[in-house]
Amino acid sequence: MSPIERRPRIALFIAALLAPAIARAHLTDTGLGPVYDGIAHLLMSFEDLLPVVALALVAGLNGAREGRLALFTLPVAWLLGGAAGASLGAFAPPSWAPALSLLGLGVLTAASVRLAPPLVVALSAALGLVHGSLNGAGIADAGRDATGLLGIVATVFVVLALVTALVVSLRKPWTRIAVRVAGSWVAAVGLLMAGWGIRAALA
Repeated sequence: MSPIERRPRIALFIAALLAPAIARAHLTDTGLGPVYDGIAHLLMSFEDLLPVVALALVAGLNGAREGRLALFTLPVAWLLGGAAGASLGAFAPPSWAPALSLLGLGVLTAASVRLAPPLVVALSAALGLVHGSLNGAGIADAGRDATGLLGIVATVFVVLALVTALVVSLRKPWTRIAVRVAGSWVAAVGLLMAGWGIRAALA
């Protein structure tokens, strides 16, 4: 089987891992305390981790300045969204929000769209508020310690910094093309998630 023929199967497999709605409320219990639980949650929750990586790809392709803007906007917005979700408890963003995040960021990466700095800030803030509120609502629903948000936000910062720095450092044309290909995969996963979300809503 050629690599091209394998692509739809790989994308379908990744989307299947992201599809269950319950994954958004699942909180990992490491036994090391709420902060470590938050760290583990982000690293094991592809619905949250993949959009962070996708934003890093977009920001990195746009340059070091845009990468820094995303780096300091996303964690703050994530924390604010998490605090709102934890305090409201029953707050639930639309089920299609994570799919839309992946689809939009994937398309921007694949197309290598040049974004103005204010737009990078707006994208980072929107992503952080939506995903942070989902995390906060899950914490409140499970009756867990809200300090777990600190672990999540710290991990968001580290992942975003590492991936953005890597992309910014790429200079050879083929390496930047590889980043754009990764963006197309992110968009494919987002499209599959959106399709399953629509199917579940109509069922």
